[in-house]
Amino acid sequence: MIQYNGQTLAYIGDAVYELFIREKLLASGNVKPNDLHHEAIGLTNANAQYSALKKIEDDLDPEEQAVVMRGRNATSSKKPKKATLQTYKLATGFEALIGYLYLTGKKDRLHNLLEKIAKEAV
Repeated sequence: MIQYNGQTLAYIGDAVYELFIREKLLASGNVKPNDLHHEAIGLTNANAQYSALKKIEDDLDPEEQAVVMRGRNATSSKKPKKATLQTYKLATGFEALIGYLYLTGKKDRLHNLLEKIAKEAV
């Protein structure tokens, strides 16, 4: 497998996580697009992703922790709008972890972590 940098892992991880959240919101019975959009934003912004990481960080193995750090330490030209820089960086680390698990085919592990997060989120 190609060795992706932290920003690239976060790029795909963001999409995977957003799709997961959107599917959960649809499954909850809400079908109004505007409501879905606002709920999805609230569950996928940097602050929410930081909270999601906190829910699973004790369950991460050393390799997964290293991926989070790689994402956290990745340089970005984006400035966070509604989060502190530290929260934003850790949210990027969370996205990198999701992207890593997805791209390496660790779908069962990914599913288990996302379901743990979703128990409290959606």
